[in-house]
This record gives sequence, structure tokens and C-alpha cells, in this order.
Amino acid sequence: MSKRRDPKLSAELTLVDHLIELRDRIMKSLVAIVLIFLSLFYFANDIYTFVADPLISVLPENMGMIAIDPTAPFLAPFKLTFFVSLCLAAPYILYQVWSFIAPGLYKNEKELAIPLFISSVVLFYAGIAFAYYVMFGLVFSFFISVAPEGIMVMPDITSFLSFALAIFFAFGIAFEIPVAVFLVIWIGLVEPEDLVEKRPYVIVFCFVVGMLLTPPDPLSQSMLAIPMWMLFEVGIFCGRFIKKKQAAQEEAEANNEAQ
Repeated sequence: MSKRRDPKLSAELTLVDHLIELRDRIMKSLVAIVLIFLSLFYFANDIYTFVADPLISVLPENMGMIAIDPTAPFLAPFKLTFFVSLCLAAPYILYQVWSFIAPGLYKNEKELAIPLFISSVVLFYAGIAFAYYVMFGLVFSFFISVAPEGIMVMPDITSFLSFALAIFFAFGIAFEIPVAVFLVIWIGLVEPEDLVEKRPYVIVFCFVVGMLLTPPDPLSQSMLAIPMWMLFEVGIFCGRFIKKKQAAQEEAEANNEAQ
């Protein structure tokens, strides 16, 4: 005679299994970050020089950056290399997240989740690239050009790193707007037409965010606010597309049931 398993015990075992799997995936993600960091640490100074090049290139001749803190020449490249390692490990980390949540998703949710994961990574990288290749050169040139006469512009490497990382995070997160807008439309929280009606408020919000996350000059604020607005429009466009697709599927299912 077979023994019946206690449902409570089964639920506890399932929870423990999930926690163990979550722990393993977190550990794998941490190991990936550490391995990438160790492989890049030798090039830490080169990485810092590359990131600081848009600023160094616009400094007056024979001028360079300085290190006020005696530990800064080591810690600044160290912190930057860790940030780079985290960014490079992002696809693998998202893969671990996907592997953990995928078994609990429906088929249609899986079909949508994969493009969203990929889009999130690509957009985050695109935000960082936009900040580095477009914004940095213009902003640093502007700052140097408005320095009062007699002032020697020699930025501190730690201050520059804090500025650069803040801008990278701000632009990386801002470029996730299409994914966020698409998700709120897809799950039915809002309709695309509702967001279109709120466009003026969204534009004002974008400039407020640009003011809070960038240096206090109109150029920097606009260079973050305008892409945020454009990405918001992209999210609405994608949301309309998925809504039309959902409506077509529901109509097809209704016709099949009627037949």
C-alpha cells in the first residue's frame, strides 16, 4: 500500500528547492562578475584612461587630471573596472534570472519575455554608449570653455568617476523607458491612447528628470530629456502593435469558438 505524501511537506520541499536554486543562480552570477573582474583588473588603468579620454582630450594643453586622495590612483580604476565587469556580466545575470522564472511562465509570456530581456540589455548598453560618445564630448567641452579666466581646470579622478558612473546609470536606466512603457500597456494598466493624452506631462517629467540627474546646464538636461521623450514614443508604438496583435488573436479565438 503506497503512502500518500503530506501536501504541506510537499509545499515545504518545493519552497526549499526554489530557494536552493535561487541561491545557486545568485552564486553563479557572482562568480561570473568576479571572473570578469579578475580578467580585466590588469587593464584597470587602461579602462580608466579610455573612459576619461573625452575629458582629457578637451583639457588645455599640458593639463591633466589630478588625484587629491592618495588612494585614488588605485581605487578609482578599481571601482570603474568593477562597474565594467557588472555591465559585461549583465547578459549572463539576466539569463540566470530567466532560467529561474521561466518554468512559471505561460507559453505566450515566454515568447514575449525573451525579446524583453534582450531589449533591456541592448538598451542599457545603448544608453551608456550614448552618454560616452555623444554627451561627454559636448558637456566637457562646454564646461572647459566657460571656466573663468585664470582658473586652471584640473579635475580630480575620483570626482570624475562619480560623475561618469552617475551619468552612465542615468542614461542606461533612461533608455529602458520603451520596455517600461511596453510592459504597462501589455499588462493592461494603461492604454496607448491614455499615454498619448498625457504626452505634455511626460515631456515636462523628462526635463525634470534630466535636471535632477545631470549637471546643472541646459545642454546636459536636454541631452537626457529628449532621448527619454523619443524612447517614450517608441514604447507607445510597440504597445499599440502588441495591442493590435492581442485583439486579432482574441477575435480569431472568438470566431473559432463560434464555429
